[in-house]
Amino acid sequence: MAQKAASVPGVFFVREMGGIREYKLLANDLQILVAPDSSVPVAGCMVTYRVGSRNEAVGYTGSTHLLEHLMFKGSENFNKDKGNTIWHALETKGALVNATTWLDRTNYFEVVPRSHLPTAIAIEADRMRHAFIVEADRASEMTVVRNEFERGENDPREALDKQLWATAYQGHPYHHPTIGWRSDIEGVSIDRLKRFYDDFYWPNNATLTLVGDFDERETLELAAKEFGRHQRSPQPIPDMHTTEPPQEGERRVRVARAHGVNLVGIAHKMPEALHPDMPALVVASLILGEGKSSRLQRQLVDRGLLADIMVWCYPFHDPSLFMTYGTLTSGATHAGIETGIKAEYAKLAKTPPTAAEMKQAKRQYRAAAASRRDGPYALLGSVNEDIARGDWTLFFSFPEAVEKVTPHEVSRAAARYLCDDAQSTVGYFAGSSAAEPKATGIRKPLKRKPRPKKRALKARVKKHRA
Repeated sequence: MAQKAASVPGVFFVREMGGIREYKLLANDLQILVAPDSSVPVAGCMVTYRVGSRNEAVGYTGSTHLLEHLMFKGSENFNKDKGNTIWHALETKGALVNATTWLDRTNYFEVVPRSHLPTAIAIEADRMRHAFIVEADRASEMTVVRNEFERGENDPREALDKQLWATAYQGHPYHHPTIGWRSDIEGVSIDRLKRFYDDFYWPNNATLTLVGDFDERETLELAAKEFGRHQRSPQPIPDMHTTEPPQEGERRVRVARAHGVNLVGIAHKMPEALHPDMPALVVASLILGEGKSSRLQRQLVDRGLLADIMVWCYPFHDPSLFMTYGTLTSGATHAGIETGIKAEYAKLAKTPPTAAEMKQAKRQYRAAAASRRDGPYALLGSVNEDIARGDWTLFFSFPEAVEKVTPHEVSRAAARYLCDDAQSTVGYFAGSSAAEPKATGIRKPLKRKPRPKKRALKARVKKHRA
């Protein structure tokens, strides 16, 4: 950004990094991030709430996701009676409108032609505190969410993933899936959902991110006007202070179904996103499982023991799981594949990766990091995840840290986190016979199914993948 930070009454400039400016709304401590870009003909608006399934407990698991559905049903100034629902106000104008829920956050977003950005800001400000949370909508949307739950249950990899997390975590809320447990989806009361809404959906627990083609000062003035109507939360935002008790031995889980697929999943505890070992673990995951030349691909897939391999190393706000999933071929056994995966972990821990492997892994990460700025939605979604992890500046600092990772740091991280069976959870999905399943994501964010659009945006927006 060449120009100076905008000066707007009631809005305090905090800092700037890499073309993104951070402001704070003095009236209520709403964090605002802006990244103007006149090279695109659209603008994006996202509100990230620091609440996800991490903030739920037994009895109301899945509340964040169910509330996400309800918050599209109408609000004080945008509703059916006024003839200006969210869908009518924006999707009929060619906007991309949706929301996603995950462990550490929930977001609501719009990517719109720039002339409709004021409407998007007004909608998000209105539903922040004035969303309709009523029983009739809970009852109807509950069945929609239950159908989502059942689809996940019918997917072998998602079913195994759910059991691995539930086994690996005993006390911490990462134990339960973002969509919740079925009985909670069906049984949570509207009063409990309202209480949850009133606990977390406040400006001082949210970040407004604006990217794309807009005037910075004018847009900040509009954001201050719309969101400035809300006070800070009258009570402190509830703190999630539970930490996972120390694991004192290997854990195992087996899912047996007549599905025709056999899977192995191995999970090891790894630290939170802000921990200094995380960049080295990310590099380790790329060396082990990313691309045709990765170690597990060569050792297990190319030799015909696995139909596919996936290594999953995704940092969260709290300590998470480093996971490897493999789909067995007809000649492989669960125990044999488990041994093969652990053998590759041990090799990486014993002998640092080669210079060629380090170069390849960093090139892969660099390409992925570059795609995070590929259009307004990609930038919105990526910054959103770093907000949830604890600091939006991770968007810049984490790639820089990855570039500095050394081979010895990778080897040390593998030894510390991937070779201690006492900190592992092993899962088998045992089907009646081996078959190659449809590829699915693991512990992925839940996204609303978009309504059909009457016309598309002029600029294509790349979907964000977690």
